[in-house]
Amino acid sequence: MASEQPYLHNLSGVFSAPIQAWSDAHGQIRHAGAQGIYCGDDRVLNTAVLSVDGREPEWVSTQLRSSTETDYIYFVRADAEVADPLLSLVRTRTAASSRLRAGEATETLTGCSGTVAETLLFESAMRQPVTLHIRLTLGADNTTMEQVKQGGRGPAPVEPQAPTWSWRDKDTTLTLTADNAAISMQGSKVTIDWAVDVMPGVPVQLGWAVDLTDTDSPMLAADGAPIVAPASDDPRLNRLLERSVSDLNSLRLAHYSHPHDTFLAAGAPWFFTMFGRDSIIAARMLLPINTAIAGGTLRALAGRQGTETDHTTAVQPGKILHEVRRTVLTMAETGQALRLPPVYYGTIDATPLWICLLHDAWKAGMPDAEVEELVPNLLDALEWLRDHGDLDGDGFLEYLDESGAGLVNQGWKDSGDAIRWHDGSLAKGPIALAEVQAYAYEAAMVGAEILDAFGRPGAAEWREYAAGMAERFRAQFWCEDELGPYPALALDADKRPVDGVTSNMGHLLGTGILNEEERLIVVRRVMDPTMFSGYGVRTLSTTNGGYWPTRYHAGAVWSHDTALIISGMLADGFPAEAAQLATGLLQVAEANEWRLPELFGGHGSDTMRTPVPFPASCRPQAWASASSVVIAAALTPVGPAQEKLLQSSGATAGR
Repeated sequence: MASEQPYLHNLSGVFSAPIQAWSDAHGQIRHAGAQGIYCGDDRVLNTAVLSVDGREPEWVSTQLRSSTETDYIYFVRADAEVADPLLSLVRTRTAASSRLRAGEATETLTGCSGTVAETLLFESAMRQPVTLHIRLTLGADNTTMEQVKQGGRGPAPVEPQAPTWSWRDKDTTLTLTADNAAISMQGSKVTIDWAVDVMPGVPVQLGWAVDLTDTDSPMLAADGAPIVAPASDDPRLNRLLERSVSDLNSLRLAHYSHPHDTFLAAGAPWFFTMFGRDSIIAARMLLPINTAIAGGTLRALAGRQGTETDHTTAVQPGKILHEVRRTVLTMAETGQALRLPPVYYGTIDATPLWICLLHDAWKAGMPDAEVEELVPNLLDALEWLRDHGDLDGDGFLEYLDESGAGLVNQGWKDSGDAIRWHDGSLAKGPIALAEVQAYAYEAAMVGAEILDAFGRPGAAEWREYAAGMAERFRAQFWCEDELGPYPALALDADKRPVDGVTSNMGHLLGTGILNEEERLIVVRRVMDPTMFSGYGVRTLSTTNGGYWPTRYHAGAVWSHDTALIISGMLADGFPAEAAQLATGLLQVAEANEWRLPELFGGHGSDTMRTPVPFPASCRPQAWASASSVVIAAALTPVGPAQEKLLQSSGATAGR
């Protein structure tokens, strides 16, 4: 059965996690695909269509103010004899999140809340006053994000009887307000009508809003100071950084169990929640400009660190989680029925990456006292590498879904068809990914450094672990083809090196697991035209039997994937190649109104004048937006003022 996941590439949105609103490119919300207004994991309105005198106004421009506010500009035809557009309408949509408290007299936080609002500003240069009849048609909804993503609808229509209505056992509530308007309701359809006289030169402003609450959501709006965009002498980098930081601020979240520890949601619309790997990588990229997000991410994830073993949730002692949802997540994935519990630990790389983030945050200025508080979690995470991450005792970290309903692949390329041999066939697990061994090597080395610095025993054991990992990796992970040697994608169930040429090898750079000759081999391979499209590094070589430019993890280009390779190149002394990759990503950002997409087509820049969108790509997406900091580091000449952009971004930290 073909996937019905809605496409997003031509939609417009405003975001303030966990509130979001998606429309078509012209500002109308039409009950199609992912369009709608959301509170947490519920779509609460599926329609918001505006008409003037019985027809839709003529859209002419969409102007993004920030990730939380967008203007849609229209012209209204009010006089058939006047050709010039003399009557304009500016429809400004905003999203704002807030914190829902249990009562006025308590500081207890419970669930999420927020507002989506619009102002309608009419201005006229007509010679005579114009009387307008404005109608906004809304559609009440109760479809879950999971159902929307699969192209479905809610279990039963919501039929409001008053401007405030609730559903999901009254956990979720919507209150509609509209100034000086008549509101009527029939079934799930809600109609707002205004009648106004617009005088020449006298603006008329109307407004409506929905105030949203979800008392049972595990996610809260973040508190604390927002991220601040750094300045650059390059106007293009300035625009990229400003847009990226605006997007990142719209993704800031907290979990009710740690309400003051802010982390980044993975992305909109599908992943407005805590994701271990995504949140860690994004926070690590941001360290040159912000350490608070790293601290919040570390503490929020440490608070849910595994303490038991359960195959259903994939939890193990010391393990860092994969994702948190409100309820069980049920979806179809490459022919397999997924059923992920609300707190799911099916990830092989989040735990070593958590260790690396702790070290890099410390080096970037995280106070010693905050680091020391997390040393017990560090010890548990290190022990997970040794005692649980290695399934069969061969010295490598492997994954295998033992529940039968979890993720088949548990690295960052987690789709079911991601791990391929060179002929395009799929490898069988347990799978030991190349980059995960490098993360474990780095985690052991930097973990040992922290243990020494804070007077804890065991550092020698972890340095010995790292040395053994490097030796085993060198002996078992290398392949060769007509272009020469290269690191395999993984080892399969039979410990054979899976010979697919992939971007994963680029993640080995900067970790310390490669020697000088090996680093040069990897850099040359990822820069080869079979891998580097001119815009970014493809997830899979064009020579692979399974390659397709818009295959999710087997041909498309991911912004963060290329950015991590850039970061490793900077760390290992390849600034020219890093700048070349960064220039490609900068072109991608410029073609997408300065927002780096989660992923895009692997088509070559020699055949496509602009990158081809991947239509279901998240917009915005945390680690894509955070990649802007890495791009700036690669494209800015190094001097005293620039040194901070290179430190702790993965470019120099922990080496």
